[in-house]
Amino acid sequence: MKKIIILSVISFIAVSCGNKLAPIAANAIKPTIVTQPTPHDTDDPAIWINKNNPAQSLIIGTDKEEATGGLYAYNLQGQIVNKVYPMDRPNNVDVAYNFDLNGTRIDIAVVTERKQNRIRIFSLPNLEPVDNGGLSVFEDSDQKDPMGIALYTQSETGKVYAMVGRKNGPSNEYIYQYELKAISGSIQAKLVRKFGAYSGKKEIEAIMVDNELGYVYYADETSGIRKYYADPEKGNKELAFFGQNDFKRDHEGIALYKTSETDGYILISDQQANNFVVYKREGESTNPHNHKMIAKIPFSSIECDGADAVNFNFGKPFTNGLMVTMSNGKVFHYYDWNIIQTEIDKQQTN
Repeated sequence: MKKIIILSVISFIAVSCGNKLAPIAANAIKPTIVTQPTPHDTDDPAIWINKNNPAQSLIIGTDKEEATGGLYAYNLQGQIVNKVYPMDRPNNVDVAYNFDLNGTRIDIAVVTERKQNRIRIFSLPNLEPVDNGGLSVFEDSDQKDPMGIALYTQSETGKVYAMVGRKNGPSNEYIYQYELKAISGSIQAKLVRKFGAYSGKKEIEAIMVDNELGYVYYADETSGIRKYYADPEKGNKELAFFGQNDFKRDHEGIALYKTSETDGYILISDQQANNFVVYKREGESTNPHNHKMIAKIPFSSIECDGADAVNFNFGKPFTNGLMVTMSNGKVFHYYDWNIIQTEIDKQQTN
């Protein structure tokens, strides 16, 4: 019965959206779970693992709307269990673990609030604010409107950084990197770096950090994927620019699935084709910054913006983790990773 309901929801969304949105391919993989809808427009998810009780893990997702948007928490069954409301056009969200809040270790969710030109920080799992109402970003620039965000935890020091993008910006220094520090019981943001090339073609929203390998990736929409060191001390040299010819139009959400400390997959939304394009996390053996397309998988998500993935045993049906994607229809889709892995393996052997 669950599969019938899911397919009916997807069919309804596809038909109700008319011909303006990309059609779902006949061979598209199907979601295991479709979440409850939000009031407005879902945009970006982040997976939070409850390591003490994996069944109580959460998906944190944004509902993108001016004045009446919100940050929502979903359980693994796709039900809304908590929310922060209202927010003023929240865009992207990411999570970090074991943040030192004046001697207490907490997990945090950090979200951009575009129309307030700030980031908001909440403790997990309860979504309690720990930022004294928000932290302003891009204060020295006329080009603000924060959109994308990714968190980097430096393994050697435990420092946590927020990489923040925006609706528009200069041809370089498009992304600002802030160190998040606890001072007097709340978290503050210190600007430590400006970096990142921009083609000027559209915008940069999706940002993803690989904590273990120390890289940050972002989608220069309609242009390609750019790769830099995440550590601000390692400089601003662009390490890779790939995927220029692998997409129909917009390069959108970026998800990382790790199969080991060094290997795995980078999956990027090919928005107008309803595909995810897959690259090897580790690159090629002769060059770790050479990322070649290894698969292109049709999903049932309609014109996906944000996405996230994790390799963790949550119990059935997500014994090898899951991937979460935004979909038109005010929902998020959960995909059993085993289904995605089967498709990757199939395309690599063909």
